[in-house]
Amino acid sequence: MQFDRAAVAKLDLAAVKADLAAFMTKSQDSWPADWGNYGPLFVRQAWHCSGSYRSSDGRGGCDGARQRFDPERSWDDNTNLDKAKALLWPLKQKYGGALSWGDLIILAGDVAIASMGGPVLGFCAGRIDDLDGTESLPLGPTPEQEALMPCPVQGDCKSPLGQNTLGLIYVNPEGPMGKPVPEESAPQIRGVFRRMGMDDAETVALIGGGHAFGKSHGACPTGPGPSPEEAPDAPWPGTCGDGKANNTFTSGFEGPWTTTPTAWDNQYFQNLLAYNWEVHVGPGGHHQWRPKAKDAKSKAPLPAVMMLTTDVALLHDDDYRGLVELFAANLTALEHTFKHAWYKLVTRDMGPATRCLGPDVPPPQPFQAPLPPRPAGPAPDYAALARDISAALRRSSPAAEPDTVHGKPHYGALFAALAWQCASSFRETDYSGGCNGARIRFAPQKDWPENTYMDSVLAVLEPLKAGQPASLSTADLIVLAGTVALQEAIAEAEAAQQAEGGCKGKGTCGASGVRLHFCGGRVDAVEGEHAAHAQPPRVLANKILQVRDNAAVMGLSPREAVALAARPRSPSQQQRLGYSGSWTHTPSRVSNQYFKVLLGETWLRTNSSEGLEEFAAAGGKGLFMTPTDLAIKWDPEMLAIAQEFAADNKAFLQTFAGAWTRLMNADRFDGPDRNLCDDDEAGGVLAAAAAATEAGVEAAEAAAVVKLVLDASYSVAAKVAEEFMEL
Repeated sequence: MQFDRAAVAKLDLAAVKADLAAFMTKSQDSWPADWGNYGPLFVRQAWHCSGSYRSSDGRGGCDGARQRFDPERSWDDNTNLDKAKALLWPLKQKYGGALSWGDLIILAGDVAIASMGGPVLGFCAGRIDDLDGTESLPLGPTPEQEALMPCPVQGDCKSPLGQNTLGLIYVNPEGPMGKPVPEESAPQIRGVFRRMGMDDAETVALIGGGHAFGKSHGACPTGPGPSPEEAPDAPWPGTCGDGKANNTFTSGFEGPWTTTPTAWDNQYFQNLLAYNWEVHVGPGGHHQWRPKAKDAKSKAPLPAVMMLTTDVALLHDDDYRGLVELFAANLTALEHTFKHAWYKLVTRDMGPATRCLGPDVPPPQPFQAPLPPRPAGPAPDYAALARDISAALRRSSPAAEPDTVHGKPHYGALFAALAWQCASSFRETDYSGGCNGARIRFAPQKDWPENTYMDSVLAVLEPLKAGQPASLSTADLIVLAGTVALQEAIAEAEAAQQAEGGCKGKGTCGASGVRLHFCGGRVDAVEGEHAAHAQPPRVLANKILQVRDNAAVMGLSPREAVALAARPRSPSQQQRLGYSGSWTHTPSRVSNQYFKVLLGETWLRTNSSEGLEEFAAAGGKGLFMTPTDLAIKWDPEMLAIAQEFAADNKAFLQTFAGAWTRLMNADRFDGPDRNLCDDDEAGGVLAAAAAATEAGVEAAEAAAVVKLVLDASYSVAAKVAEEFMEL
């Protein structure tokens, strides 16, 4: 079912929460509730749906509700969660498209916590359900995961995988490789929780807060029965008696953590500290821990509770133990930390707060990397700025060395590179990154190897802010500079082809009508404030996989990724990055020449003077491509796209323009399903170089056309919350 924003807006969230709260204590014969309360089951479901998130590539999480599909559906850690969804189905049916499965799963967990007396910070609605589990294939265990990020030793998986053990959310609760050694378990816990962006306090609060509720199920040693993948008609029927209630087998461990498993408190932490814990084999056949009096002479009865190796591990790490002691003594501290950590857990994959809907959305949280408000005052004069950028393209600056094109300085490819590096940090997997905020100015992004010299290129542009109002952001300046550079490069390539007789007439080389759109209104992040958790693109030995996977993370189709590979590349910048040069001697042009060169030359594998693998065109032509360029030629699907573009410049330019515009604006969110820059009424078409070509104007005079068209559209743009312009 497609996302229905209008229905979501009309959803009576209070009524949904009331229905959920009422249902919590209505035990069903089909799957009886422990102690007559489904709250712990729904907390577990929400946790495991969200806990698949990993910060390495932004994959996982409950947006999409892929826990309903394989591979996640059949994970050992999700045993019997099919019953939780069956219990929720009548509510899902009642509210239809207004309540996605993703939202229902998380909201059920929130309401469960609140109904048992626990703290909840808020609720971010707007999860959009996936149609299948494709996006979870890289989470494993699957051939796709093994190709992208293998785990040579099951039980000791490393980053970029999020979990320590495939099929589990985090680590093996029995201990490392099934050994009940708490001292060795603590480092694994810290490692996997950090892979999802949690610090020590959040980790301990989540473990203890989650284990305040419910119990583990391992009534007998024979297991839960076949998984949904093995027996879709009756998955996990249970092999202990009737497989339900006290006969349930889920994890194989047995027992509650507290004596009040349907009420919020800090007893979990108090229990950890109050007793010694001894390991034994529970009825489910797994190692678990039971309390033992610290005073051997004590006659006081021991509580019927248990701990896992991963629980006891918190006592065997100094930092974790300090937090256990804090939370055992201070319920208020636990509640504050838990509610913020829980909201982070279940919302991290939703991106910025601007994607959240509903009446219960709390203020933006640090993990959402919120941006400051836009400075008050008049809007920037984007027309004048575009004109200034056009002039700066060809004017040497002491801030950075330009390329030399036809014996003259030219920054076009460098401006395009800066915009690309800024915007291509965007990840559609968790809606993080992008150029809004211009965090390329700060660590860690500014120090990524691929961003070498970008601070110098930005220094060429910074003086152009003079005379502009304070509302002009560096982020807008970066994107507009790259967009102006590319639009002029398209026009120059068209003019050159005409001059060389490659076209029959004006506009026949394919550039006619091609527009790069610019949408203003970005703001700048403040250094050190709500730092974004950006990650550089992954480098893989298999370059075909690298190209395809990095494109998928950015949300680019193979066609878009292939088109954007043809962006101009500065020869001088390629050398700074450790290569011998670029695929072109004229980086001031954009056309399908990239594909003609890629497919038409014989490429010899070699190494640069810096030791980087590269490919040189045979014949000493001074043309070089990287392994990721050649991957386009090696992959059948991408090769077919490259062949199409090589034969049809217009098809290439139209795809390139659309892909560039979409990536530059990818982080301009208006809820979960809209983009601020998609309003067709906001802004007019700035057809800089393309319009100049059609009008017979030289590229150097294109700024005048930009100014005229921009002025004509600006009155419309000023009426919306953001100022939109198209270039």
